[in-house]
Parts: sequence; structure tokens; C-alpha cells
Amino acid sequence: MTSLDIQLDRLLAVPGASVMMIAPHPDDETLASGGLLQRAHAAGAATAVVLLTDGDNNPWPQRWLERRWRIDASARAEWGRRRRGEALAALQRLGLPRGCMQALGWHDQGLTARIAGQLGASLETLREHLQAARPTLVIAPVLDDRHPDHSAARVLVELALSRWTGPRPALWGFAVHGLAPQAQSLTLSATEQQGKALALEAHRSQLAVAGGRWRRRIAAGEHYVVAAGAPSTCTRMDLPWNPRLPALGACALLVACGDASWQLPWRDGARAGPVLLRLGPQPALEFEQVPRTAVFVKLHSQRCSVWIFDHWGWRSSAPSNALTLPGDSASLA
Repeated sequence: MTSLDIQLDRLLAVPGASVMMIAPHPDDETLASGGLLQRAHAAGAATAVVLLTDGDNNPWPQRWLERRWRIDASARAEWGRRRRGEALAALQRLGLPRGCMQALGWHDQGLTARIAGQLGASLETLREHLQAARPTLVIAPVLDDRHPDHSAARVLVELALSRWTGPRPALWGFAVHGLAPQAQSLTLSATEQQGKALALEAHRSQLAVAGGRWRRRIAAGEHYVVAAGAPSTCTRMDLPWNPRLPALGACALLVACGDASWQLPWRDGARAGPVLLRLGPQPALEFEQVPRTAVFVKLHSQRCSVWIFDHWGWRSSAPSNALTLPGDSASLA
């Protein structure tokens, strides 16, 4: 038994224990947490899976299975319905009740855009689900996951929890795309491993092209990064990036804090709301007031590309695996 097993046993033993899993796409619930969800349900804890997108913008498996090249809006929507149905079937194979899944239907590969343009409304929706479930444990992607929907999901969860009232839920992070060096292993029983493997087979649309990869992922077990600590307060945040040819307008800086977000062009002296970008030997973001919640910053290309994975990813003013502090962000947001 690992230390993570002990922590989970303690969390599940709490009266009224409840687990909420935040899945950016159908299949993440099984790949990342199929074993943990089985254990939580067997222990009598309430379980909920919030499916942020239907995974409808998933063209290559769709082209392969449907023998089509052009995918219009109707075909994409039908693919999303198929994938949502696969997630429901997978959860039933894990032994969870059908009503445990809540699908938000947000745009696949569009969660970063939601932070940029619909942050307040997105957080309100997520907070409604969190408040209804009052989870004692929240499972979400790590910030360093290379898929932009996964890292953006972590930002949304952290900001949603930044105004949490009452006992704060534990927050465990998982990585599906990339590695999480701080992750700890959860020991799965043979029954849990078998149930997880069976649930994966419900995601037939994803196994057609990448079946070997995802089956190996299942066999590797489950690993989580346990959030700990609190964000440090600061009026300056050093940035690690040095993009090439930023003058061509390819790069923009997205800043999210509290319930507000701002976008800045990558140039010295760029300002948006209360934040100022300074470029020099050490690029930095300066704040007019000390933020009351963690600040999340992303440098991203504004050009279209067939490559969906992040080149730079997000950075946070908090430690990489830390929860944000409660309280409003009126001084910055």
C-alpha cells in the first residue's frame, strides 16, 4: 500500500465523502481515474464526472472509421454524440450509475478560448456543479498536460475553487499527455484493473487508431499529483518564454485571475487592465495590485496549426501543484 492509497482511504472514510472527476474529453475519465472511481463507488462515496467537451473535434479517428475526408458541422456533432455515449457506457462498465455524468458540451479544443472570452460564465457553470456535489476530492488534469484542453481545464478548476466556501476539497491532478514528475502511484486491485480495461473498450472510436497506446496507458496504472501549499503573493511574475519572431503577431499573452482574463500582444509595455508586460533580459508580468488568487499566464500562437499540443503551456504564480487561496480577486479582477 502506498502513501497515496492511505490518503485515499482516509478521504473516502469521511462522512459524506464525494468524488468529482473533471474530464476534458470522453475517455479521460477511464484513462486517468477508472480505478479510483470504482474504489470510491465501492466505498459508498458519491461520484460525479463532469465531462467538459464531447470530444467532437477529433478528426483523424473519425475520418478513419467513417471513411470520409470532409467533416462538416453535422458530422462533427454526430461524432460528439457518439463519444458522449461511449463515456456513458464506460462509466456503467465501471459500475457507476448512469446519472453520475454531467456533460457540459463545450467546444472540443476550445477551452482556452473560453478562458479568453467566456471566463466568468464558464466559472459560474463549473461552480454550480461543484456546489451541488460539495466534493471532498476533486480530480482534474495537471497544469503541465500538453493538450491545451487539459491544461485549460486545470486553470478553470483552480479559479472555480478560488472562491470556495467551507472545507476545501482535496485536489489531485493527473497527466494524460506528457509526464508529471511529482506524481504518486495508486495501487489498483486486479478487479479494479480489469474493470478499467473493460471500460476502455467502450471507447471504440478512440481505440481504432490509438488502441495500443491507450491499452498500455491503462496497464501502467494510475498516478496523481496531490495539490499542497498556497500561492505566493507578488507584484511581479517572471516569464520563461522567448518566442521567435513575435513581431509578426503570432504570439499573445493570456492572463487569467479571479473571474477575469486579459490578452496582451507580446511587446514591451503592452497593457491590459491591471497587468503590464515588460520585455528584456527577463520577461515579466507586473501587477498594479497584489493578486488575491493565483494568476495563470499562457503564451500561445494565434496562428492556425494542425499541431494541437502546446508548445509553451501555462505558468502560474502558485507552486505548480498548489491550490489557490479562497477569497475574492477584486483587487485584480
